[in-house]
Amino acid sequence: MKKMYAFVLLLASFVSVQAQTKNDPEAKKVLDAVSAKFRTFKSPSATFTYQVENAQGKVLSSKKGQVNMKGNKYKVTMGGLEIFSDGRTSWNFDKGANEVTVSGVDLGSSAMTPQKLFTNFYDRDFLYKMNGEKKVAGKAVQEVELTPTDKSKPFHKVYVLVDKANKTIYSARFLEKSGNRYSYTINSLAPNAAVTDAAFVFDKKKYPGVEVVDLR
Repeated sequence: MKKMYAFVLLLASFVSVQAQTKNDPEAKKVLDAVSAKFRTFKSPSATFTYQVENAQGKVLSSKKGQVNMKGNKYKVTMGGLEIFSDGRTSWNFDKGANEVTVSGVDLGSSAMTPQKLFTNFYDRDFLYKMNGEKKVAGKAVQEVELTPTDKSKPFHKVYVLVDKANKTIYSARFLEKSGNRYSYTINSLAPNAAVTDAAFVFDKKKYPGVEVVDLR
C-alpha cells in the first residue's frame, strides 16, 4: 500500500488552509484557466506516468496509472494498487497482498482527492510564479513554480507544466528535501468518459478471498 499512499499524499500536498497574497498574477491567470477548463468536465478520465528519481537524476521506478473522476467520486489504478472513493468511503486495495483498507472520507476542505490536482491546489498553501514557456514533447507548455509556505512539507518545490493550447496540466514534479524527485505526467485526458457510479465503489465479490481492514 506504500506507493498508493504516496500518491494520495502527493495529491494532498496541493491542499491546505489559507490563501497567500504574494503571488505572480501571470501564474495565477494560467492556473485559473486550468481550473476553469477542468470544471467544465463531467466525468474526466486521465492516464498518467508516475516516476521517481534520486538526487542524481537516476530513474528509480516508473509506473503507468489511470484516474477516473465524477463529481466528488474517483478511482485511481496504478500497478497492482487501486483507490476507490464514492465521496463518503474510500477503499485502498493492494493486489499483491489481496487486502483492502476501508476508511471514511474527510469531507472538510483538506480532503484528499485527485480533483484538487486539477482545480484549486495553487490557492492554498503555496506561493507561485511563472518560469516562462518551453517546448516539451513537441508541445508548448508554461511552467509555474510553486513553493510551499509550510516548511514541514517533505518537499520544497513543485513545478507544474501547463499545456498552453489545451489549458490542462501536462505534468507536476515534486522536489523532496531528501533529494528524491517525484513526477506525474498526464498522457491522456478525456473530459467526459463513460463511467457509472458503481465504478467508484469497491465490490468485494470481484476480489475472491480479499482481506478487509476496516478503519471506520
